[in-house]
Amino acid sequence: MDTESYIQSLLVSNPLRESTLRAMTKTLQLPKGSRGLDAGCGIGLPCLLLAEEVGFVGRVTGLDVSAEMLDRGREVVKEAGLSEQISFQEGDVATLPFDNNTFDWVWSADCVGYGPWEPLPLLRELARVVKPDGIVAVAAWSSEKLLPVYPQLETRLGATSAGIAPFIQGKKPELHFLRALGWFRELGIRESRAKVFADSVCALLNDEIRNAMEALFDSRWPNVAPELSSDDLAVRVIR
Repeated sequence: MDTESYIQSLLVSNPLRESTLRAMTKTLQLPKGSRGLDAGCGIGLPCLLLAEEVGFVGRVTGLDVSAEMLDRGREVVKEAGLSEQISFQEGDVATLPFDNNTFDWVWSADCVGYGPWEPLPLLRELARVVKPDGIVAVAAWSSEKLLPVYPQLETRLGATSAGIAPFIQGKKPELHFLRALGWFRELGIRESRAKVFADSVCALLNDEIRNAMEALFDSRWPNVAPELSSDDLAVRVIR
């Protein structure tokens, strides 16, 4: 998927994702007026929610390797009237362009633990730029319940190689995102804990949620055709 197509997928699927992401950011109980980093921010949609939590005098910095993503993020933030609170910087999560102890907290969603990269060096970088007693939060999707009235298909999709987060076939078990709590402990991060967040979507669906679900479905289970039957492939989200 090219960058522009991925950006459109993020925008279209956001109505489905936003309520869960908001529940995550509220659970962090970020201090009002604090300064934080969204590492791997994409087009900045979680930055909007993080800015809500830190209030008007708080500041959020979004970082991503894609200049195209960041350009769209600046447009999103400007439309939301939050350009004074949210800024963006191009950079790599593996080598964050910030000094030690820069931020009160750091958040990373759909980034650390994905892809073929070792997660511990990335997590170590996040911890490095956070002040002592600050917050390091890592979020990811694992086993969604996305298809109302299609439990059998969802079970089949969940059993495909693409359906097991973090979506890399052959990835070592110790690098699997469901081991993330162990990564925190290995780095000596105190008071580490894991929490599951879930939301529900019920049929019948309005157009916005149906389109969001289709976009997420297409990006969540790529290249699964050889692992599904023709009947499975014929099923789309309920209209």
